Amino acid sequence: MSIHLEQVRKAQEAISRVIVGKPEMIELLFTAMISDGHVLLESVPGSGKTKLAKSFAKVMDAKFSRIQFTPEVLPTDVTGIQFFNPKTKEFELREGPVMTNVLLADEINRATPKTQSSLLEVMEEKQTTVDGETLDIDPPLLVIATQNPVEGNVGTFPLPEAQLDRFLFKVDMGYPTEEEEKSILRTYQTEEPFDALKPMIKREDILELRKQVKEVFIGDDTLNYLLYLARATRNTKDVELGISTRGAMALMRACQAGALLKGRDFITPEDAKKLAPFVFEHRLILSMEASIRKMKAEVLQEIIEQVPVPVEAGGRV
Repeated sequence: MSIHLEQVRKAQEAISRVIVGKPEMIELLFTAMISDGHVLLESVPGSGKTKLAKSFAKVMDAKFSRIQFTPEVLPTDVTGIQFFNPKTKEFELREGPVMTNVLLADEINRATPKTQSSLLEVMEEKQTTVDGETLDIDPPLLVIATQNPVEGNVGTFPLPEAQLDRFLFKVDMGYPTEEEEKSILRTYQTEEPFDALKPMIKREDILELRKQVKEVFIGDDTLNYLLYLARATRNTKDVELGISTRGAMALMRACQAGALLKGRDFITPEDAKKLAPFVFEHRLILSMEASIRKMKAEVLQEIIEQVPVPVEAGGRV
């Protein structure tokens, strides 16, 4: 195992002491980071979304910014602004919080559509434009957005499809099990594990791992299975708009990153089957009839189960 992967493993273990019982969620954040993606965390209030994001940022030896979204937040509060300095009598650039490496966009569905869209260029192009001046963001950049589904439509603005597609994963934190919740209460009774976190992974480590991700091998059987999953979403009456080619590419890159984190130089069909729900669900648009009867997760699971999994593991020949 490379020294870069070893540092990631140690960082995952450290965060697991803060966010108890969610190793898969923690792994997904690192998978997104080394595959150059972004993550949308959705769950009920108090489930640990913000703490997970802040814990991840704390183990990174990199810049961290947080935006607490409300309807009053303006696009310039996100991207930055040119302001007139009366002392120098010149305009000066005040960089926005997007000029960072890890950006926590807290309660993103409380921002207006205009403010939400200001993140589009940043997430896709890794740059922002302030009064006509384009500013490049030093890599890596990971946007971790949170939203609470229980707030409904009161004071919230659902993310448009174009912005949802910018997120590699959509992750539901969910409630902990009884044993996990008991462990959390016992741990936090006497200490605050978050305070013990320290920077463990450098920017250079992430950039090196991103190079290695692209070298992870994909066999023909596995690639075909991945494509079959994407195409199957376009051929069901329950789905109005299925997974695009960009969505299929997102799953491929996520599988490569996930395999690398597990110490493999190839991906398997099981990698695709495991990650497909996190990559595909928020990209699907159900038909009107299906949206009344079923949830997206249910429809997607039915589609995944209908696609035969190749027998071969998909490793190097």
